[in-house]
Amino acid sequence: QVQLVESGGGLVQAGGSLRLSCAASGFIFRFTAMGWYRQAPGKQRELVARITVGGNPNYANSVQGRFTISRDNAKNTVYLQMNSLNPEDTAIYYCNTNIATIDYWGQGTQVTVSS
Repeated sequence: QVQLVESGGGLVQAGGSLRLSCAASGFIFRFTAMGWYRQAPGKQRELVARITVGGNPNYANSVQGRFTISRDNAKNTVYLQMNSLNPEDTAIYYCNTNIATIDYWGQGTQVTVSS
């Protein structure tokens, strides 16, 4: 079955960096687009970044220039490098993929940015 397992979250001071990882299994990773979403308390889940099968990224305006999404098809893993973090980036970050119109989600990893 499809499994997405996130790691790398934590507590960081404003201006700091974190790198999230999402290990995928149960599907042909190299043929599947991947994404990162986040959900802050009291807010809707929102798209942070996506990466196509060919490795082309796109980003939410709020993270453009600060976050970088990448993928390693040999390791079935997608990454989110987050730089210049600010308190507004505090949220649970989820890995996502959509296969045959079904959305799959990881369990999420908490990112907390202190001011």
